[in-house]
Amino acid sequence: MVRKILLALAVAAPAAAQDGGGIALDLNRLDQVDNACRLTFVTDNNLTDLSALALETVLFDQDGRVAALTLFDFGALPAGARRVRQFDVAGQDCAAIAQVLVNGVASCTGDAVDTPICAQALRVTGSVENIEVLQ
Repeated sequence: MVRKILLALAVAAPAAAQDGGGIALDLNRLDQVDNACRLTFVTDNNLTDLSALALETVLFDQDGRVAALTLFDFGALPAGARRVRQFDVAGQDCAAIAQVLVNGVASCTGDAVDTPICAQALRVTGSVENIEVLQ
């Protein structure tokens, strides 16, 4: 059986995010670590220096039910820099996760930006094998 993981964003990305600007977020890996599923994200911030970024993220099981709703705190993201962040979701089997939804930007602060600006600039992708990406 092919497992599909969906990454979606509830807001449209502006043209700046589409052409390499903005905040690029890539789900790069899922790894089982003991009793947790570790999600590894790679971020490229081409917007501005961010002192904090937190994303509301939802994991869905194979039946489409919400398995977990959590905030992933990416911390500071300097402009023009690539950063890797890992998040362990306790009690989750990676093989049971069918979809990952970035539900929205919970908070974002930085140089002349706020949460709505970050939400518009966020561009979500997935490079894990067998991923279908929605935006």
